[in-house]
Amino acid sequence: MNNRVATILGIEKPIIQGPMSWITNAEFVAAVSNAGGLGILGPNAGQTTITTSPEETAERMRREIRKTKQLTDKPFGTTLIVDGDLKYTWPILEIIIEEGVQVVLLNGTEGTLTEKIVNPLKEANIKIVYRPLNPTFEDAHAAQDMGVDIYVVTGFDEGGTLPSSAIGTFTITPMIVDVLDIPVVSAGGIGDARGVASAFALGAEGVFLGSRFIPTVENPAALSVKQQIVDSSAADLLFYRTLPAYYRSLPTPFAEKLVALDKQGASRQEIAILSGGSSSIRIGMLEGNGEGGIITVGTGITPIKKIQTVQEVMDELAAGIQ
Repeated sequence: MNNRVATILGIEKPIIQGPMSWITNAEFVAAVSNAGGLGILGPNAGQTTITTSPEETAERMRREIRKTKQLTDKPFGTTLIVDGDLKYTWPILEIIIEEGVQVVLLNGTEGTLTEKIVNPLKEANIKIVYRPLNPTFEDAHAAQDMGVDIYVVTGFDEGGTLPSSAIGTFTITPMIVDVLDIPVVSAGGIGDARGVASAFALGAEGVFLGSRFIPTVENPAALSVKQQIVDSSAADLLFYRTLPAYYRSLPTPFAEKLVALDKQGASRQEIAILSGGSSSIRIGMLEGNGEGGIITVGTGITPIKKIQTVQEVMDELAAGIQ
């Protein structure tokens, strides 16, 4: 395929799987890569429990990287989250380099894009896919100047942590495409080949999807969660304020509590404290416990009509590549 994203990443199809916090593991990521896309290990890939140790966090990632290597000889990526004091970042960065991971996803908030992080990756010949939480003209230019290989532009249609600016995916995509020379990948609300084709029509050279891959056989999410996604549409999604900006979730008792708090005027910080950060995703999506967790997905879930294999999803999405 004559496509810059595919060429840079060494993959067949310019389709990148999102990291999705707790609901990736070696088997799932390898399935995406074996199907021709780029699988990415999320920050808690393969885990079911929380650790507060930076060293243990890094070693867990090392083990999952090695498991993935046993399941695929294709390129795959690892998420690198840049925390304020780099306490977790440095150990994981060192392991990524030691283990010869070919691609890193910088999944970032403000402060992620620094030469202190980018330079060691470039020196190790690791490709950098940069996905800021809030894509802007200034951030896009800074990423290009710093030598990022691929820029992921995320619209308000995504699942998980939403951008602070309510600009839709198919509005923000051409805005950023028009100011960059490096390839742009579109993320947020893409659920089928029509969404893929739309992203390419607007100048994107690849797509980045999370929610579409959850109701797959290989994904570690709870079966009840996969079925709820299949049985739902974007019209069912709940929406609430939290830190850093907004979240959305399919209906669960816990999500309904968060929405009620929002309507009662609770602060973003109060709602964030109650939600417990990513633990609500682990409880809701990995364990399938709606009493204590959420099911956060993007607006592109409407076309999802059944649980499929990763290969089947990849083949359907690839039909939209232009």
